[in-house]
Amino acid sequence: MAKKKMTGILVLFFLLGAASPAYAMHIMEGFLPPKWCIFWYAAMLPFLLAGFFSVRCQVRRDPRLKWLLGLAGAFAFVLSALKLPSVTGSCSHPTGVGLGAVLFGPTTMTVLGFIVLLFQALLLAHGGLTTLGANTFSMAVVGPLVSYGIYRGCVSLRLPRGLAVFLAATLGDWATYVTTSFQLAWAFPGSSFWGSFLKFAGIFAVTQVPLAISEGILTMVVFNLLVKYNREELELLGVLSEGREETARA
Repeated sequence: MAKKKMTGILVLFFLLGAASPAYAMHIMEGFLPPKWCIFWYAAMLPFLLAGFFSVRCQVRRDPRLKWLLGLAGAFAFVLSALKLPSVTGSCSHPTGVGLGAVLFGPTTMTVLGFIVLLFQALLLAHGGLTTLGANTFSMAVVGPLVSYGIYRGCVSLRLPRGLAVFLAATLGDWATYVTTSFQLAWAFPGSSFWGSFLKFAGIFAVTQVPLAISEGILTMVVFNLLVKYNREELELLGVLSEGREETARA
């Protein structure tokens, strides 16, 4: 009972944090040409479908995991709704996808990230429906894939688990913004694709580098709380064991 209360408090904390004012972020509505909007929807759709199957398997295996799914979604919602102004009128924000990727794997986080971005587009005017595919691909496909890969790689090398979580969240955040820079450069190459990419990446880097490090630290703190209060669920997921074959198959 105490573990459920602790998880519930964490979920409530993150949801209450979403009440603070926030402004437009992600790739905004109508910014990408229609062909690129269609392309990114098509690119992220297979991951989203695989994620729905994964979520169903997770919940069927043990309904208690709904608490952690809610926590991972709330964590991503609040962190990705925070913004820090960058140069030339742009802004950066954390992504929050590293925690869910470590707990449930990358495709489950694709579903949670898609829901987060959809709600932000509809309720907070962050991002948009036309750019939802592109934003989902960068934040909820590439970010979780990198986070999960980094975490599993660090665990296989027997690095401290806290360091593995920190690196997973930090590098997953950076991967999201590298992908966004590629997306913008492909849509608006100007005179040179690589020149455009370096311009977008350089603008984001001013604020995104320290933001990602901060996100890594916060994710590590939350993970350590989960280890303390929800260890049984983490062991069920295989997060605290050397192998994670069952979850990977799901």
